[in-house]
Amino acid sequence: MNTIKILIADDHTIVREGLHSMLELEEDFEVVGEARNGREAIHLAVDLLPHVILMDISMPQMNGLEATRQIVKAIPMINVLILSGHNDDAYVQKAIDSGARGYMIKQISIQNVCKAIRQVHAGKRFFSPSISERIKRLSDNFFGELVQSKYQNKPLTSREVEILQLVAEGRANKQMAAELMIGIKTVEKHREHLMAKLDIHETAGLTRYAIRTGIVESCA
Repeated sequence: MNTIKILIADDHTIVREGLHSMLELEEDFEVVGEARNGREAIHLAVDLLPHVILMDISMPQMNGLEATRQIVKAIPMINVLILSGHNDDAYVQKAIDSGARGYMIKQISIQNVCKAIRQVHAGKRFFSPSISERIKRLSDNFFGELVQSKYQNKPLTSREVEILQLVAEGRANKQMAAELMIGIKTVEKHREHLMAKLDIHETAGLTRYAIRTGIVESCA
């Protein structure tokens, strides 16, 4: 029996530990690591080369959608399954655009999570039943238009998305430089480019934009 190596990425310890315990009960599964945020998920994906990553969306430092995009670009053979509390079509579309192989809402049963892991490992896609039904009802054109936004019309680079999330999380330039391991002047340059591209020139506006486009989650 071939073992499927799994990485769990979620910022809630209880979710990671619960999934870890339940998935390890399956004879063909091995949980090789746990990540607390998107950046950690990227590092562990490179180090551990899991077959499947269970990825949350709303995480600190880097959200799951951007992490998925970077992982799939760097290591195409890794299959990312989004496991999120977000259940609207815009997030589903963004996940697909990021390269995820499937999307599950957190109300899903563990039996279906196991089914999803095996299915994407076999080269197929998997969506929670409610999401799958909605996708079937939507034409390709309509579904593709659900998240037409300033963010898509002027796509940001991976580094700009990272900077935007850290700005929205309240990091100062010095903190961002330390976390990203780049110089403060480089952070300032990325921030300038970000503001010019979005035509938003104050931190509060960047924060609102990050929340509106799903890069960070509102605390409200």
